[in-house]
Amino acid sequence: MDERTRYFRRLKRLRSAARRWSVLGGGLAAATAVLTPYQGIGWADAIWAGSAGASVALAWWRFSDHRELAALPAPPPPPPALAGAKLTAALERFPVGRTMISEVRRQKNRYALRGSAITHAWDRLDVASSTLSALSGRLTGSGEGAVLEAAVAEEWLRDLGQRVASVERALPLSPPEQRAGLAESHGLLAEQFTEGVDAYERLVAAAASYVAEDGHPVTEGKHPAFASLVDATDKLRGIAEGLSELKRPA
Repeated sequence: MDERTRYFRRLKRLRSAARRWSVLGGGLAAATAVLTPYQGIGWADAIWAGSAGASVALAWWRFSDHRELAALPAPPPPPPALAGAKLTAALERFPVGRTMISEVRRQKNRYALRGSAITHAWDRLDVASSTLSALSGRLTGSGEGAVLEAAVAEEWLRDLGQRVASVERALPLSPPEQRAGLAESHGLLAEQFTEGVDAYERLVAAAASYVAEDGHPVTEGKHPAFASLVDATDKLRGIAEGLSELKRPA
């Protein structure tokens, strides 16, 4: 909630509270003025009068707070981009929305590299990043450090890829005497990006090997869970056959 919305919501709440306490105080004061002459002033009339006085005092305080708040200038409206940021933040709270936002961002970055020499390497980086995201939940212990290193490397590679595409788009616009040096710099950047993607893919392959070896049983043979599954199956089959013989004897 932005400051402007909070300001007007508080202003409305104070005005409603002042009206509510004014109506309550007026009603209690009228009831006290009507009921007191019948039986004189007693403990019940003191409660009526005290409640009426307290309601009037609260109404006056709420009106005072309302006047002080209304005298302050209202905060400026939020920029239009804030609404989109709020919608994005709301969508990212859910797994489906997070996946959708990630896909939109990926397609936007992919569209910025259309026709570039590193498009194929960029697609390989996307595939490797998705694979590592699927493996990251199983990279525990010493594997967690590799996930952090991969995140830093991926951010650097994506920034480098955008830089290569920007330089490549500027090549036709450069003067002829500077085009050769700019083309050489672009080639070096593109080569560095491709080598970085190769290294990132090797890291993902190593992560897959770690996950595969971590899933192997410590002892030789099958995993203990597999042996338990086989034993449970044989036990249930034996119970079923015994019940069948009891219900349908030969």
